[in-house]
Amino acid sequence: MASLKALKLRIGSVKSTQKITKAMKMVAAAKLRRAQEAAVAARPYAERLERVMASLASKVSVSESSPKLLAGTGKDQVHLLIVATSERGLAGAFNSNIVRAARRKAEELIAQGKTVKFYLAGKKGRVLRRFYPTMILHDHEQGQIKNVAFSDARAVADDVIARFEAGEFDIAHLFYAKFQSALVQEAAGRQIIPVAIDTNAAPIDDGGAAVTYEPDEESILADLLPRNVAIQVFGALLENAASEQGSRMTAMDNATRNAGDMINRLTIQYNRTRQAAITTELVEIISGAEALK
Repeated sequence: MASLKALKLRIGSVKSTQKITKAMKMVAAAKLRRAQEAAVAARPYAERLERVMASLASKVSVSESSPKLLAGTGKDQVHLLIVATSERGLAGAFNSNIVRAARRKAEELIAQGKTVKFYLAGKKGRVLRRFYPTMILHDHEQGQIKNVAFSDARAVADDVIARFEAGEFDIAHLFYAKFQSALVQEAAGRQIIPVAIDTNAAPIDDGGAAVTYEPDEESILADLLPRNVAIQVFGALLENAASEQGSRMTAMDNATRNAGDMINRLTIQYNRTRQAAITTELVEIISGAEALK
């Protein structure tokens, strides 16, 4: 049985931990609101851009002269999995869910005889090195990023596009966590290179007017396609930022409540041990007094 001193020290330690987890929960809650607003505000632009891309793509015939980001390389042998995670932990299952989704996709592609490479954007994605030590193409450092900006996403997108044009891979998939609420963050994956045009997307409402493009559709697509990749990466980073804070707030709330439960159990154990010690001392005093009679 633990001594009174050991129990008292442990209770103090758990109380200190509880203060930390409560503070982290409050910080995450404050950051969550801003991150959620940024993620939600970016969705309409990304959705509208996809509709514009679909409208333009429907007016051109994909050929060898088409932009490479639209037509692809003509092969699907080498797949690049871009895994966007956070730089810090203590965020519940946020990072592990993203990594698990990327691993499922990797195993599926490997079973089909495809070559898989990983592009890591976030320190917590480095756990993939344990499973695929020879498949890590690049590890993009993001430790200096405090608030996600479009320039951060552009740096990732430009690097990935340059590698695509250099022939390092044929198809790129982006994995991140889509923010639903503070309690729900869903791991998601989507193809971003070559651009997957959603033919079921709602058409652009032009009011029945005849629309002509200047310059031609292919020239506009050539300019929009790289920006679309950057926008998709930017949206993923914003969704990740909101999901990370939501998951951390929930995890720290659970940790705070668990610490409270542990403090209650340890306090009960401390009181019982203290009572047993007092009872033992009383028995010894009474026994000694009886012996002197």
